[in-house]
Amino acid sequence: MRNLGLLPKLIIAIVVGIIIGSFGTSWMVRVLATFNDLFGNFLGFAIPLIIIGFVAPGIGNLGREAGKLLGITAGIAYGSTIFSGTLAYFTSSIVLPTFLQVGALSVDAANPEEALLSPYFQVEMPEVFGVMTALLIAFTIGLGIAAIEGDTIRKVISEFQAIIEKLISNIIIPLLPYHILGIFANMTFAGQVATILSVFARVFIMVILLHIVVLIIQFTIASAYGGGNPFRLLKNMIPAYLTAIGTQSSAATIPVTLEQTKKNGIQDEVADFVIPLCATIHLSGSTITLVSCSMALMMLNGMPFTFTSMFPFILMLGITMVAAPGVPGGAVIAALGLLETMLGFPSSMLSLMIALYVAQDSFGTATNITGDGAIALMVNKISGYELKEG
Repeated sequence: MRNLGLLPKLIIAIVVGIIIGSFGTSWMVRVLATFNDLFGNFLGFAIPLIIIGFVAPGIGNLGREAGKLLGITAGIAYGSTIFSGTLAYFTSSIVLPTFLQVGALSVDAANPEEALLSPYFQVEMPEVFGVMTALLIAFTIGLGIAAIEGDTIRKVISEFQAIIEKLISNIIIPLLPYHILGIFANMTFAGQVATILSVFARVFIMVILLHIVVLIIQFTIASAYGGGNPFRLLKNMIPAYLTAIGTQSSAATIPVTLEQTKKNGIQDEVADFVIPLCATIHLSGSTITLVSCSMALMMLNGMPFTFTSMFPFILMLGITMVAAPGVPGGAVIAALGLLETMLGFPSSMLSLMIALYVAQDSFGTATNITGDGAIALMVNKISGYELKEG
């Protein structure tokens, strides 16, 4: 089990949870519900710390990058991320109502047989400060690090980032499969599991198709400006795409992404600058997944959503996920605070969101890094270079 990746562990957890929920007793499910409540409360406590640990050093490190193309590259990457999230919103608004029933997961408290079992006991774990306070602190520290020459605060926040990454990789991620197991056991016991599994399958297909469409759009626009055949350029990026599916990490895929980008005729110094930078700031695939999955869960729980409520969420996603760690599910962990404060997700929906997202994380990461090749093509042209002959 220890050598299995996160996705196989989650699949096993879902299966075991369904078995326990189908054949286990109520006390077994309540034990799992107690663990879930403790884990969910701890996750709520950790969210503001995670935001500071991700966002502050991410903004601070961006400020250290030299060169006039930094702002242009970051602007293109952010615009691509926002476009992808907006496309996901409108697509989900049209497609999701065709196969999802509004309020299908809403629990009727008057019918105990359909209610989720409560934990045996609860332990309050209050946040040190709120999510919006954490965002403001992170922006202030990050911009301050970028503005001053001293290294003291930079070193402190870098060490804090390392602590948060350890918290995620050594505690949150390893316990996540047990958390998902408990959720599915409880949902199965309450008769809700068929609905959520149906959602998993259908939303997965929609998201993958959206990823493909966005990549075609990105390379079509980039090649129209920077030259080359978009489909040939996209084909050359396939090794990077497949590598990202295996690693689930943009950072771990950088060497392959660099190699394939240079094969597309991008100037070496442009590729060497754009690809590592975009690995942390260009999150078009992850944003598609987060927006689509969050809207599916909101619809299932009878929560209203409009463009005016979702668009600020999309804008903040592009910032909050900057420099998310190279661990599977890092983007959704970074986005939990926004899901809670801006969309009103309770802890149970945050947990389902993690499960939905991680199931598709490989493909979101692959879309992120493949799209980096399109951004490199545009920056190559902005820098005054033409594509080198392959």
